[in-house]
Amino acid sequence: MPGLLSADDIFSKVEAAAVAVTGPDEKALQIDYPSLKEKIHAALGDRKVALCHINKFLPEGYEDQGRFNLALLTVGNVVFDIVIGDSYFRYDVVSVGQLDKVQLIDAMWDNREKRREEPFLSLRLMHGEEAHLLLALDDDERKSLLTFASAVTAARNPER
Repeated sequence: MPGLLSADDIFSKVEAAAVAVTGPDEKALQIDYPSLKEKIHAALGDRKVALCHINKFLPEGYEDQGRFNLALLTVGNVVFDIVIGDSYFRYDVVSVGQLDKVQLIDAMWDNREKRREEPFLSLRLMHGEEAHLLLALDDDERKSLLTFASAVTAARNPER
């Protein structure tokens, strides 16, 4: 099936994202890339990933040790929420069928740096006490997030 991603493909995306999330006034991420590659392989094994959405920053309070995260949807409808930081790697795994609630929020946020309101799109995948958050602040991210939301919704609530 074309378009599926392997653990190596995901690592390549993570490597590119790690460089991209470093702001001009920040120290670059101090990631041990060979170790990170091993961790991604250990997490995913030989699963094939259908969709990957990278949050370029983490919402305040979402994860103290992380710098960015990515949400993956495998062909078997399993969601991986992976958080990556300088010396931090954590992932949660949940089946789409285990989700209690899927919530899409299309709203405005107060960008204090630019002194204006800007649109954002948020997808929350909730189960129990946990919430997995995907964010989109620009058009490319919105497309990725909406595709992710559509796939999760179709797998969780198929039309009969």
